[in-house]
Amino acid sequence: MAPKVHAALYSTAAMRAFATLHEKNVEFEVVPIDMRAGEHKKEPFLSLNPFGKVPAFEDGDLKLFESRAITAYVAYEYHGKGTELVYHDTKKMATVSVWIEVEAHHFDPVVSKLVTEQLVKPMLRGLEPDSAVVEENQKKLGEVLDVYEARLSKSKYLGGDEFTLADLHHLPTMHYLMGTSTKEVFETRPHVSAWAKDILARPAWIKTAAMQK
Repeated sequence: MAPKVHAALYSTAAMRAFATLHEKNVEFEVVPIDMRAGEHKKEPFLSLNPFGKVPAFEDGDLKLFESRAITAYVAYEYHGKGTELVYHDTKKMATVSVWIEVEAHHFDPVVSKLVTEQLVKPMLRGLEPDSAVVEENQKKLGEVLDVYEARLSKSKYLGGDEFTLADLHHLPTMHYLMGTSTKEVFETRPHVSAWAKDILARPAWIKTAAMQK
């Protein structure tokens, strides 16, 4: 039986799971969750994720929530299929793990606010973006990406010379921001810009983005 991802297709967290499954060439089923109708805050979804957030994931009798836990499971469980998104060398994987943490704790909190202001508010709520919030968080993102620029001047990808979960986790929010003024924050840093173009062009990501159409 194919794994199931309970999610809204536009969710950035869900897109991390989709992209990982595509990279691993694992067939999966999407169980649509209508977040506008509040299905993620009701049963039966709450039995899969008691925090009421997408995605939730099932693979046989295993049930998971939290997108980064799902991507790690898929990467290890389907070792030998598709792209190897993790290392089995502990020292190499330790470096990848550092950048997975950086994405979760330094990059995502800032870019999530930018996605909300520049896309969610105008497109889903009919509200104007708060320019002060955008400016503040673009500045914060620039500070984060200065660290990335230094790292990417020394290695092709964040975790080393191969594409891993450390890179993949950035894709959903980056994808959305490339259609906003925040794109310039990436483009003014040459190594970051090259990295972003590289990973956004991956066939598995293109397939993931196409799911929204």
